[in-house]
Amino acid sequence: MRNQIFFLFIVLLLAAVVVSSCRKVPVNEDILQTNIDTSVSPGKDFFKYANGTWLKNNPIPESESRWGIGNLVQEETYARLREISENAARDVNATPGTALQKIGDFYFTGMDSAGIEKNGIRPLQSEFDRINAVSDMKSLLEVVSLFKTYRINVMFSLPIYQDEKNSDKMAMHVWQGGLGLPNRDYYFNKDARTENIRREYVGHLTRMMQLLGEDSATATKHSTTIMKIETDLAAQSRKLEDLRDPYKNYNKMAVDALGKLTPSLNWKELLAKAGMKNPDTVIVGQPEFLKEVERSLKAVTIDDWKTYLRWHLVHAFADKLSTAFDKEHFRFYGQVLEGKKTQRDRWKRVLDNEEAAMGELLGQLYVEKYFSVATKKRYETLVNNILETYKERIQQLEWMSPATKEKSLAKLASVMKKVGYPDKWKDYSALTISRDSYVMNVLKANVWSFNYELNKLGKPVDRTEWDMTPQTYNAYYNPSNNEIVLPAASFIIPGLPDSLADDALIYSYAGGSTIGHEITHGFDDEGRQYDAQGNLRNWWTKDDEKKFNDRAAVMVKQFNDYVVLDSMHINGKACLGENIADLGGVILGYEAFQKTEQAKSGQLIGGLTPDQRYFLGYALSWLGHQRDQRLARQVMTDVHSPEFLRVNGPLANIPEFYKAFDVKPGDPMYLPENQRVKIW
Repeated sequence: MRNQIFFLFIVLLLAAVVVSSCRKVPVNEDILQTNIDTSVSPGKDFFKYANGTWLKNNPIPESESRWGIGNLVQEETYARLREISENAARDVNATPGTALQKIGDFYFTGMDSAGIEKNGIRPLQSEFDRINAVSDMKSLLEVVSLFKTYRINVMFSLPIYQDEKNSDKMAMHVWQGGLGLPNRDYYFNKDARTENIRREYVGHLTRMMQLLGEDSATATKHSTTIMKIETDLAAQSRKLEDLRDPYKNYNKMAVDALGKLTPSLNWKELLAKAGMKNPDTVIVGQPEFLKEVERSLKAVTIDDWKTYLRWHLVHAFADKLSTAFDKEHFRFYGQVLEGKKTQRDRWKRVLDNEEAAMGELLGQLYVEKYFSVATKKRYETLVNNILETYKERIQQLEWMSPATKEKSLAKLASVMKKVGYPDKWKDYSALTISRDSYVMNVLKANVWSFNYELNKLGKPVDRTEWDMTPQTYNAYYNPSNNEIVLPAASFIIPGLPDSLADDALIYSYAGGSTIGHEITHGFDDEGRQYDAQGNLRNWWTKDDEKKFNDRAAVMVKQFNDYVVLDSMHINGKACLGENIADLGGVILGYEAFQKTEQAKSGQLIGGLTPDQRYFLGYALSWLGHQRDQRLARQVMTDVHSPEFLRVNGPLANIPEFYKAFDVKPGDPMYLPENQRVKIW
């Protein structure tokens, strides 16, 4: 994926953007030439060479923590979705239950700032009353169960997705959760940056509790209580890199067996309250985390748990409430954690929430107008060309045995290809949206989403379903379906019609960084452990597995050595899958491009050879920069390397790149032959 890995639960977060800072490239300019900074040698820092002029001319807008290619694409998407939503909101006579009515009413309530201000916290008062009525463990867990249906992250997570070892069956999972900071490292790292974030977080908790009506002393006391509960949960949460081991995070057991981990929890009753009727088994990701939940249930008083629940309720919906809550939420999560200076326009924030609530309703209207049949066909052909190239590479691998090659080829041939938009759309008929309350529309959409997933239990897996909308600038590989999913927006080149893009640009920007990248995920350190049917099963010979791991270790070391910010290094193990996919993608795109007439002709375009245009096109796909706060957060929480290393890292392993830009020993980009990564 460009931004979030599927296996670790896709969270669809649209990139935030500002219209005034979007520099469109006139179609009569060569976007690749325009971005080049000739003051930087390509052998010193290819990312800055390829993108430096754009970076200098496009500072990060105050409302953003990062700014780059994804934001530029999102600018175009925002404008399109705004038009759709505003037109729907003006149609007060839309037929109830239709896409236009739901989109229009949702957008209307989100933009009704006066109504939101007038309502304040009142739309959620019944939920606060429910918390206040808790008097014992039974009533506490009833609220916890209900909050799961609201998608509120308390105590632990209950995601539903395919059984990793039986991909034809949907399964309930129990996963670590319950934190207000991004992950467990934020509670324990000792560097000055993270320690300051912890101090700011406690202050944020205090201010939010005051906004709920508590006096200063009580709010201060309660912020300490919340921090203590979350720190204890974080202590038994696994690190980012450890969450990437599918075997260690697969612990299937009968529901009754959960009682041995958490005797204080009546799981059958809890799950029934959430709507899960008689589940037979669950898959526990981190058993030690549930043991900490049990310890905390015994050690923490009911009153303290109620404080924790009040915090997570207001936290979940703060940015949809009145100004005081919204501003304080942004002050910590936007300014402190990501370095943003100002909030984005309300209409963009509303569109983000609309996308999360009913993205495929928007998608149906979007593709009708903005994704042609010819464009879809072009990229379907490109997918097939990349797959054929991968087949040829597997057949030619020197380090892999014939037995493992045969199974690799079978898996590759079984990859399901989803391009542009789904053939069958989600059914939103059970989702009711009105013009009464913005926050309640969001809550109802959360409940609909939870029930939508819940209804999959006990039914055959629908392998036609998409987990991204057509208007999303992203893509993913799902190991359980052995599929690549490539939304329409993932192919957009900002300011450049698809018909004017040459093959060097298309094969790198779309073929390498997106299509080839996602296909390679099926064979990265994690994806390779799933077979052609999407089941977690070891189909490798021991010798081949060792050879793969030895080669992957070279990449771990390469990225561990990169310093990103201050003394922060890349976590090479956590980012391994994405780095393997980046390298595999750019190689696959390059080799597929070599079969085109443009590559064979060697013709210069704007003074650039076909190979130079290819590698510059790949760099364009990761165009962007980000604030230090956002960069630090990425290093700690994201399995993707920062943009500049998604270019410089993989290209340093490719001899054809060296040749195209005359990179020589002694150049910072140069890696000796024995240090280069060679996997797929």
